[in-house]
Amino acid sequence: MNALAALVAAVPPVLGWALHARWLHRRLTTARRDPLTGLWTRDAFTRRARRLLRDPRAVVVLADVDHFKRVNDVHGHAAGDALLAAIAARLAHGTTPGGVAGRLGGDEFAAVLIDRDGTAADRLHTLTRILARPVDTAPDIHTTVSLGWVRAADHPGDDLSALLRRADEAMYAAKRSGRSGPRRAVRLGRLLGSVAGRRPGRRGAA
Repeated sequence: MNALAALVAAVPPVLGWALHARWLHRRLTTARRDPLTGLWTRDAFTRRARRLLRDPRAVVVLADVDHFKRVNDVHGHAAGDALLAAIAARLAHGTTPGGVAGRLGGDEFAAVLIDRDGTAADRLHTLTRILARPVDTAPDIHTTVSLGWVRAADHPGDDLSALLRRADEAMYAAKRSGRSGPRRAVRLGRLLGSVAGRRPGRRGAA
């Protein structure tokens, strides 16, 4: 009886600790999420992306909104925030299943997806169009999203930072060639992702 009584008495503290641990886990998870978009923050994205890069089929993606400052200036910051939130949701959906997406800051986003069937170029071409669709709450805002990407397997010596730098170069190649059409931009983005170096002032994940 004494053992049973001791067990019963121990249940409330154990239950309390379990509930506290669950609450703490939720708080930590929330802290790792960007409050505007719900995507992973830079640090949280980096940890998850590095794990995915162990898969040779991993693809690293970088995207940002073209002329985003103009959106804020003309339509206001609330409209700009709505645009970023919509793009984030579309990017997260476009990198599933098994991928991860994060907001690196401002209007810059990154993702790592697993190209299981070799269709990354077509998927990203479609994603570029989807990202640029008007937001339901701000249908008058028309913009485009530039996207660059590289296959991790094409650069076996590169870590996440190096791959993001290459994706950054690819993204700006896509910006420059965007007038030739989204599909051409996506293809050029991937092709020129192999160019060494990066634009001054850009920062990849650590």
